[in-house]
Amino acid sequence: MKEVKPDQLSDKSKREQVEEMFNSIAPKYDFLNRVLSLGIDKGWRKKAINKLKPIQPKFILDVATGTGDLAIAAMKLNPTKIIGADIAQGMLDIGKQKSAAKGYKDNIEFIKADSAALPFNDQAFDAITVAFGVRNFQYLDKGLLEMHRVLKPGGRLVVLEFSKPSAFPYKQVYNFYFKYILPTLGNLLSKSSNAYTYLPESVKHFPEGEAFAAHLKNTGYKNIMVQPLTFGTCSLYTADK
Repeated sequence: MKEVKPDQLSDKSKREQVEEMFNSIAPKYDFLNRVLSLGIDKGWRKKAINKLKPIQPKFILDVATGTGDLAIAAMKLNPTKIIGADIAQGMLDIGKQKSAAKGYKDNIEFIKADSAALPFNDQAFDAITVAFGVRNFQYLDKGLLEMHRVLKPGGRLVVLEFSKPSAFPYKQVYNFYFKYILPTLGNLLSKSSNAYTYLPESVKHFPEGEAFAAHLKNTGYKNIMVQPLTFGTCSLYTADK
């Protein structure tokens, strides 16, 4: 799998570049998400949370939480505690503000942490979620192994990640939007030179569908399911420990 970084010419690691990139676009991240996804991402998050209903998790870890959208959505499950972890402090700060505004200050904790070295005890969580973050892991399998380590036996991992549509004519429309419109608008509005150019490139090279399911299986997960959403624009993965 090719390693795609925001700036391929930089000597900095992917992790360092991703952290800097998300810190720089944090103030406009939520606005751009709504605009560039046409609001469809809200429905995707709802479907992800619904996958956790059967196990009624009390302790949830949201990895690559960003500004906390999925963590906040998971409060519908009435958990005891949710921890949102991310490497970008700028994103976490906004997540804290959003969570507090909804009255979840005592329910959701935001901490700076790397997926490759999660600062939690073994078997600490009933469920783990990741929304649009696994393709940003510098070490994909190491991140999956770390999440497996801190997940309780019988616990569930739910992952949302972008994928590539294959059906005509949606594929052609999507490719044009994703390759030309989204990067131009995203980079212009965020005032970032590469954040929304990196997005389509990272999706292009990510091992989606059954290829990602294979990574899950190889890192110890079972009962793996793959569900394409919105004609394959996004994929919803569920896996148990």
